[in-house]
Amino acid sequence: MTTALTRRHLLTAALATGVAVPLGAGHQQAARATPGPVRLTLPAPTGPHRIGTVSLHLVDRSRPDPVTGQHRDLMVSLWYPAAPGAGRHPVAPWMSAAPLHALLAANGFDPGVAASPRTTGHEGAPALRTAGRRPVILFSHGAGGHRSEATIVVEELVSHGYVVVTVDHPFDSYSELPGGRLTVPDDEIPVTPWDHAHDIRFVLDRVEDLAAGRNPGTGRPRLPAGLGAVLDPRRIGMFGWSKGATATALVMNTDRRVRAGLGLDGPMQSQPPVTGLDRPFMLMTAELTRAAEPSVEEFWSLLRGWRLNVQADGALHGSYCDGQWLVPQLAAITGMSDEALAGWIGTLDPARAVRIQQAYPLAFFDLHLRSRGHLLDGPSRAFPEVRFLP
Repeated sequence: MTTALTRRHLLTAALATGVAVPLGAGHQQAARATPGPVRLTLPAPTGPHRIGTVSLHLVDRSRPDPVTGQHRDLMVSLWYPAAPGAGRHPVAPWMSAAPLHALLAANGFDPGVAASPRTTGHEGAPALRTAGRRPVILFSHGAGGHRSEATIVVEELVSHGYVVVTVDHPFDSYSELPGGRLTVPDDEIPVTPWDHAHDIRFVLDRVEDLAAGRNPGTGRPRLPAGLGAVLDPRRIGMFGWSKGATATALVMNTDRRVRAGLGLDGPMQSQPPVTGLDRPFMLMTAELTRAAEPSVEEFWSLLRGWRLNVQADGALHGSYCDGQWLVPQLAAITGMSDEALAGWIGTLDPARAVRIQQAYPLAFFDLHLRSRGHLLDGPSRAFPEVRFLP
């Protein structure tokens, strides 16, 4: 308990101020590396749609880079329902090799111990246009994270008909820019939730560009056929993990284009602070609970629209992201002890965590962007570990 409390408060302080905290900070990696990389896997999404994806390099010319003094570089990925024939296009990796190696090393693993999982997203596949424009959801990652960290949630949403845009926040993420330029979190450069929020608002403008038929990508890269025609800029949601959850609230504080927000175990701390909202917001808490963190309780008390707080028993801070599924695979590869593994993932079974990640975000956005669904009406027999907190 003492360790958990200490780690929780370290996380809260770091996330509020923008200091990068690697996945699993506070846990020791007592493991041995096996020869050669083993390819990790991701669970398949449950929806009927095939998935397409494309990555874009965007440049925000209104904000200077704090290191070079040039403009701010962002890498984003768009995930969308794909037309028949998507299988002819290559499958995208969860993360390219260079940032994956850096991410593994930062978390105490041999950087060559594992190869990136393959996603179900087909690079550059034509968009499925038969259903017209689709709701768009943006994702903001946690401190020292990356835009791939919630791919399980992203693919589930897209397989059920959403378009999702994921964003790497410069100097707070493991990313690869054009030309193979690797970027990693930099402890010397403060990146706050407001920086994430400003990035997202810039990307929202670019989503509108795409929907209007313009190409905002650097160098005007070839876009997947039909992509702009499936984006609905009038139905926009957002979710984020940890610092990204705080950023979600900040974006909604300042931009009414976002109609509904979901926070995955966020500290809800920033300067200037998060304020109240009159639009739907759901908290999926784990360690940064309303009981443990006054900032979360204060944010909850200020919500004036539809609100809900759910929590999965046994979940830790990262349990609603891909690490809950991927770290056990790394544990098996490296010989990590059961005790050490529990320090990473808690007692929430990874397979159950995947089902929760797939079901609850989808139900939230279905309710508020499509006006359908009943899972959020109350506790479900299908998810006995998920509690609805008053």
